[in-house]
Amino acid sequence: MKEADPRAWQQTVRGRVLLAAALFAAWAVAIEVRLVWLQVYQHDAMLTEAREQKDRKVVLSPRRGDIVDRRGSVLAISVDAVTICADPARVTDPEGLADAACWALGGCGAQEREAFVARLRKKGSRQAVLRRQVTLEEFERVAAQHLPGLFMKPEPRRFYPNTELAAHVLGYVGTEHEGLAGIERSYNSKISGTPGSLTYEVDSYGNAFSRVEQPPVQGDTIELTIDARLQHIAERELARGAAEHRADGGTAIIMDPRTGEILAMANYPPVNPNFYQEFPLEQWMNRAVQGIYEPGSTFKVVTASAAMEEHVFSPTDLIDASAGVWRSGARRVTEAKNHNYGVLSFTDVLVKSSNVGAIRIGLGVGAARLGRYVRRFGFGERLSGDLPGETRGMLSDPGAWSQSTLASVSMGYEIGVTPLQMAAAVSAVANGGVLVKPRLVRALRHGATRTEVTPRELRRVIDRTTAAELVAIMEQVVERGTGTVAKVPGYTVAGKTGTASKLVNGRYSQTDYHASFVGFVPSRQSVFTILVVIDSPHAGQHYGGQVAAPIFQRIADAALRHAGVAPTINPLPPVLVQASADAASSAELVRIAAAAGPQQISVVTGAPLVPDVRGLGAREAARRLVRLGLLPRLTGDGIVIDQDPVAGAALEPGRPCRLWLDRLTPALPPSLPPQ
Repeated sequence: MKEADPRAWQQTVRGRVLLAAALFAAWAVAIEVRLVWLQVYQHDAMLTEAREQKDRKVVLSPRRGDIVDRRGSVLAISVDAVTICADPARVTDPEGLADAACWALGGCGAQEREAFVARLRKKGSRQAVLRRQVTLEEFERVAAQHLPGLFMKPEPRRFYPNTELAAHVLGYVGTEHEGLAGIERSYNSKISGTPGSLTYEVDSYGNAFSRVEQPPVQGDTIELTIDARLQHIAERELARGAAEHRADGGTAIIMDPRTGEILAMANYPPVNPNFYQEFPLEQWMNRAVQGIYEPGSTFKVVTASAAMEEHVFSPTDLIDASAGVWRSGARRVTEAKNHNYGVLSFTDVLVKSSNVGAIRIGLGVGAARLGRYVRRFGFGERLSGDLPGETRGMLSDPGAWSQSTLASVSMGYEIGVTPLQMAAAVSAVANGGVLVKPRLVRALRHGATRTEVTPRELRRVIDRTTAAELVAIMEQVVERGTGTVAKVPGYTVAGKTGTASKLVNGRYSQTDYHASFVGFVPSRQSVFTILVVIDSPHAGQHYGGQVAAPIFQRIADAALRHAGVAPTINPLPPVLVQASADAASSAELVRIAAAAGPQQISVVTGAPLVPDVRGLGAREAARRLVRLGLLPRLTGDGIVIDQDPVAGAALEPGRPCRLWLDRLTPALPPSLPPQ
């Protein structure tokens, strides 16, 4: 028997040691490889996952900028609200949480509850929204339940304090803070602001222990050209007229013909942007810029302008109205109410709104020249650009017009226009022949910086002589023609009526019409251009002179009184104040004269002066300033203690006048510095 090698155990131990070393080395290499993989190649992914586990980030919605009218009255504002959310990772009973939260909120719809439960069960989600933009009181009721995983996210809610006022102009904001219509949409990038963020860390139990906040930046404030008081007048009278005639809809525009500023833009039926979901989408259409209609006889203003500007006709030329009928092949055009005007002067073609006479004028001008003036007046193009959905209207190529088409266009058919285009065209006549770009935005405010939008003249369409002659003709329309109902006591008015059958299923309806009236007041040195269009009146008459003209009259009368425009018919004589080196004496004379009424108050050199309204109440002081064309800006309440500009200064119509008021004050305090 062979004797065992005493060194065999050493070999065994050595082999085991080597094996253990090899295993240890392999393990070490694997660890190193894994560490390299995790710390080098997977570094970014692991870091992101770690941050997701311990970090929470909430986007803070910025407060949208306000929308205000030309006097600073708020039309749209963002108010404090919160959105109720939950962290799915901390919720153990999604259905129980949903039931408890819905109970605290006063109930949820079945779809809302199911959607919330589904979001709570979604893996990897850190935020499940239960309900957006609730009030603080509603959230407090939910928070009182002490539901695990529930948290609040500040999220301002859009609020329209005047409800329906200028709703189609303002538009509305959706739940994602995006403007979806009107100014809210077209200026969304300016109004929306810059979002902020709230970042905080949590421990393994979900408890926050650190916080880093980057506040959001509020959006710009949009200052509109709209005057809230004139807007109210236009909406009130439009709704009254539409209801009286059981109309399907309507629109009214008040515009400054000199600057293109839209002072009011009303639509019927009304909508409320605070509850925009409750109104059908078609009711949100802004008829003033999106509604296309055939203008009918109001378009004869354009036909007449082209004829006079091209010296084809003069106001005294005679036109044969052909026994009330015009024929072209199988087509036959008659006068409204089957009138037989016979031979009319050019002026009376517009005064009596003769269709046959307008066709004769249009044929005399010709398709090429009339088409050129139609485009000059702004038809076939977007004029404003301030509102989404603004349309160009419908205008075919004049080079392709047949004689029948030329006849139709001459009297306002076979052409689609928007109310805004029609108002802008007539404003060009009112201001002496210049087409001014209509605009709804007066200025943008970013912090303390105010950027004003300046008026823009697009082009001259007719010369001043033609415009003056046309104004005189349009005055006759109101004085003795189809628009006599539009007369405003104390003021000269120029205007034109229009009635057009609506095209329904390819045929002109015998029951549905567009009744319209457009004009400007006072007719010389006009302050307002006003357009009224009523869609499908079904009660009483359907003619523009009977349906739209009374609405125009009521709007114009109230607007002139609101603006303090002095009467132009038998006006009060101007009050002349002798210039004096003693400013106090001059101011006292001006104050006494101002009490007599809205006369023009001037020194003998012709310079108008600002009255002294110190010691008067706020209402009386504002009334006197408005009569003289000034814009009062009041600070405080009680009695006026000081003013800027001071009494006796040169009066500049349209200039703001700051008034400081107090309840306890001496009769004549020393002058206060402007604030």
